[in-house]
Amino acid sequence: VDHKVNIIIDTSIIKWKPQQTQFLPVHVKSLNAMNFLPDLAGWALSGGAGAGEDGNNDNNGNADSDEPMQQETEEEIRAKRLARLAGRTSDTVTAKSGNDSPAGAEETATTDGPSPMKVDNPGEMMTGQDDDKKPAAVIPQETKAPARPLPKNPKSATGGEADKVQEPLTKKKRGKEPPSQRKKELLIKKILNIILTGGKVTNSECIEIDIGTAIVSEENISEILASRLAISPSALKSASSKERNLIAYLASCHKKASEELKTLKSDSSTAEIEVLLQEIKRQVVSYAASSLIEPDDLFQLGKDCILQLAQCLSSTSLDPASSITLGVSGKNSSFYACLCEELLSQDKEAFERVIVGVVSIISDNLSKCDTVLDNTNGGGLVQVSALTAVCSFKKAAAVVPKVDNFLLPAAGTSQASKKKTAPLPPPPAGATPQQQQIYRMMVAMSHGSQSYLGRSGPALEKETLLGRVMKIGTPMNNPTITSQFQNAARSRSEVKKSTENLRRQLKIYQDSVYSLVKALITAGEGGRKPVMQWFTDALLVNFGATALRPDETKVSNPQTLQNISVVLLRLCEPFMNDPSRIHPGFVSSPEHHGGIFVNSGDNAVPRLNDNGETPSDPYNPKNTFIPLTFFLCVRSLTLSVVASAAYHTNIVRQVNHMGWVLRQRNANVLADPNFNNYLSRQCASEVSLLAPEMTVDTLRFFNLSSGFLLQVADEFLPGMPEHMVEDVCDYVVFATRFAPRDMERVDLGNIFKTVVKLLSPKYAATMRNYNLRAKLGDVLHDVYLPDKKDNDVPSAVTCDPKAGGLPYLLSDSSAQDTLAPSLLLLYGEVEHTGYYEKMTHRAKIASLLQYLWESHEHRSAFKRITQNKDSFIKFANGIMNEMNSLIASVMEKLPEIRRVHEQMRNSEEWGGLSDEQRETITSRHEENEHEVKQALPLCNKTLKMLGFLSTDNDIRSLFLLEEMCPRLVNMLLHVMTKLIGARGMELKVDNPESYNFRPREMLTDLCSIFSCYADASHFQEHCAKSGYYTEDLMNKAVKTCAKLNTLTTENMELFASLPGKVKLVSKNIQDDEALFVDAPDEFLDPLMCTFMRDPVLLPTSNTIIDRATITQHLLNDPHDPFNRKELTVDMIEPATELKQRMAEWVAGKRSERDNKMQE
Repeated sequence: VDHKVNIIIDTSIIKWKPQQTQFLPVHVKSLNAMNFLPDLAGWALSGGAGAGEDGNNDNNGNADSDEPMQQETEEEIRAKRLARLAGRTSDTVTAKSGNDSPAGAEETATTDGPSPMKVDNPGEMMTGQDDDKKPAAVIPQETKAPARPLPKNPKSATGGEADKVQEPLTKKKRGKEPPSQRKKELLIKKILNIILTGGKVTNSECIEIDIGTAIVSEENISEILASRLAISPSALKSASSKERNLIAYLASCHKKASEELKTLKSDSSTAEIEVLLQEIKRQVVSYAASSLIEPDDLFQLGKDCILQLAQCLSSTSLDPASSITLGVSGKNSSFYACLCEELLSQDKEAFERVIVGVVSIISDNLSKCDTVLDNTNGGGLVQVSALTAVCSFKKAAAVVPKVDNFLLPAAGTSQASKKKTAPLPPPPAGATPQQQQIYRMMVAMSHGSQSYLGRSGPALEKETLLGRVMKIGTPMNNPTITSQFQNAARSRSEVKKSTENLRRQLKIYQDSVYSLVKALITAGEGGRKPVMQWFTDALLVNFGATALRPDETKVSNPQTLQNISVVLLRLCEPFMNDPSRIHPGFVSSPEHHGGIFVNSGDNAVPRLNDNGETPSDPYNPKNTFIPLTFFLCVRSLTLSVVASAAYHTNIVRQVNHMGWVLRQRNANVLADPNFNNYLSRQCASEVSLLAPEMTVDTLRFFNLSSGFLLQVADEFLPGMPEHMVEDVCDYVVFATRFAPRDMERVDLGNIFKTVVKLLSPKYAATMRNYNLRAKLGDVLHDVYLPDKKDNDVPSAVTCDPKAGGLPYLLSDSSAQDTLAPSLLLLYGEVEHTGYYEKMTHRAKIASLLQYLWESHEHRSAFKRITQNKDSFIKFANGIMNEMNSLIASVMEKLPEIRRVHEQMRNSEEWGGLSDEQRETITSRHEENEHEVKQALPLCNKTLKMLGFLSTDNDIRSLFLLEEMCPRLVNMLLHVMTKLIGARGMELKVDNPESYNFRPREMLTDLCSIFSCYADASHFQEHCAKSGYYTEDLMNKAVKTCAKLNTLTTENMELFASLPGKVKLVSKNIQDDEALFVDAPDEFLDPLMCTFMRDPVLLPTSNTIIDRATITQHLLNDPHDPFNRKELTVDMIEPATELKQRMAEWVAGKRSERDNKMQE
């Protein structure tokens, strides 16, 4: 017989027959322990043990009868067992009672010799004596301190209470004891907190157990331990909570025994002690396992064993020293690991049932927590730590996904479409029925419809285990979090302190969540597959999280999605610097991506260029986990961090606007409740979104994804998700504004190279989204352009450490070859992005072009630009169109702004207006200011760009082409007229720098451009022809520049010579125009009615027109102006015959004029 439970059997008493397998001892091999214990107890209680010395145990006295014993029901067995235990306890338990015995009196009992059988059934605690003999468990006898109260005896099988202890007990005399007896008793006291009746060791704080004449040995450890565990909970009221918790007590005993074994010197003198300690460890684990399998059939202390186990696991984070998952000799030697092994060895189904029960308790506790500040049941951190502790045993981790609702219902099922309603918060305590009704109405109105589908974002975080884990954090809409920033407008130091405190707690919690997920994934396929499916489901049901105002009944809380991203980012850590391990075919394999990258339907994910072609290389990676994790993280970031960044930017904009409005009204900003509400939400949003670890990890991942796009084959690139590029652009620009210092810790070289690659003319056809291409340009400007005044991006971000700290814009070879022509192409493409957006984009492109122009590394690229005449003409035409439009808008708005300023300064006039009138004027004024602030930066930068481009002879020659020169001249003269013309004084506004209006700087750039073309006869000719040109205007400009001394001496001389040269050219033009007065109609341009210089034929309408006229038209409209058919410049045919006749006609007219002059 195995000694794990210490069943002593006298074969003369028990006659076992093959049919009576239910009576086998608990730990006999191949038998289930808990099937045996109740039957053995029932057999003993029904008189089987004393049926007769001949061993007859059947009614007929036939020892050889093959009929099995008639079995009693579990309720009958338990009732008899408790009655027997009650009877024995009444005779043997020592206790003090103020009413029944004098203080200090001892109660003793005597026993006869042992019966032929000792059954260590914890439910009975029999020591082998008859019914009227004493049991094994004795409450300790105190001599110096009052004895502990006697536990109330459980009711007997008939429903009455057992008689209370009245007679004193007599301690049993022991026989000869071995020399090691005292040492063993000391170990029993130290480990089990038990002393033996009549033993050599006494202690008033320990529980006293009577084992009769037996000495302490490995054979009776089970009896001692069972006696201790059988004590009624009511008898342990004064004991510590650990003493009253069966699992905690056994775990503590296991740990103490392990510590003693570790410190024990292994030799022949300690062999007996070592065996005893090993037996204690085995027994505590065995009793714990048996109690968990059948909690209602053993000890009263263990009725809620599964809850106790959950509590022990929860205490891991609160008191690591008492952790049941940390073993003295390593993790596998811990009490929890040994317990799991024991459960598995006894009953695998019971093991799974126990683990599922523990996880369910923890899950219920998690459902009551929303923030890291919540302390319900210890808070979220305690519960997640408990789950992690559960998963410390890999086979237990594999069972966790078997809990109910671990995954959302499958799409298309009835459970998925079933509507659920979230419970509304209860009315305040003490509210009257009428107040409760009003409260419910108000809550219902403010919350709206709180119902959600069984497969949705809210169901994910309310119903699933991992959802309840992920939802806990610092949600910005939670009052518990926003209340931490109630005085955000008053005290920045308090805001900083609260932010740091919350971030510290959030990081600890997120670390614990990652440990949990990692434990589940590393448990094997049984844990990894459902966890990754949960992540996939989470992304699928939160497709709408990118909306400007997500539907709260369909998507999860932003904090839930951010926590998901945190975990996925950390799972990507092993390959964060190695994009070569990521297979691009994942996004085109529905079988593997599970629907998160579908390219059709309502939830379609746009591709860079969805041409419908499937890559020839099939998706068959060596490691499927890496691409799965990577692309899950790609999708998660767009739903969480990037979406939250956009929302945060909007909140900041709202806060700034509200502050401005309040200051305009002379209101108290600090006291405004609405302003403080928005400000507290902004601060709460920054806790998690702008946490340094979050920013750094996100940037590192985007650098990884950029490295992946950099190396991906061209056949896969068009099929990549469009948001994969857009997220990189949006987030790095966001980081430059809100977290520039955190960027210093990350290498962003791959992002720069990917932007240059995608902007290059080679990939212009691959990525046709003009808004996305414009964002690539913004990244170059906001992140990689050095020495900008409007942001704080560290030089470590803009410069390449591998190139000696040289800026990426100058050191990268690809940028040197392609970036200048790419930006010229992009300047024209952003025309399609929107009116205000294109101005912002072009202002940034102009700054980039100026920086590249000033560096010798890019000069060769600019030289190559002039070789593509058509491309450059399109770019130059875009510049002039933009400049004309901006100047017209700005020069119209600035006088209006000036008038409103004067009106507001006149308090009498302004006060005389009605509130409605003032509101209308103010609103219009704000619109004008916004438009001017958007337009003027681009005006300034466009003039500067024209200035530095005009210094190059090759580029200047392109501007002097017949189709370009007239437009250039008119644009320059138009700007000059607005700046120094008759109405120039109307442009003087208050604080012009706030609008980026720098008239002196603009005039300097303008006159510098004129000086570059002053010697060009073609430029002089078109100045003379322009309707904007007047001699007085040009002379005034020359005098102003000379007075301001803004031009170099050489440029000033060239500019000052221009009015005289234009005057001479004007006389020649007037003479030529006199010749053309009577020109035939066929020689005149059909649109401009001017004499044609270079007639051409339009094949689409068979019309002859001047080349300059049609070329300028096609720059803005690719259609024949006469029949709207598509037309391009290369389709135009020269009208050679007409041109020859026109030349002959002009020659004849000039000859006639010359002859008249001679006469």
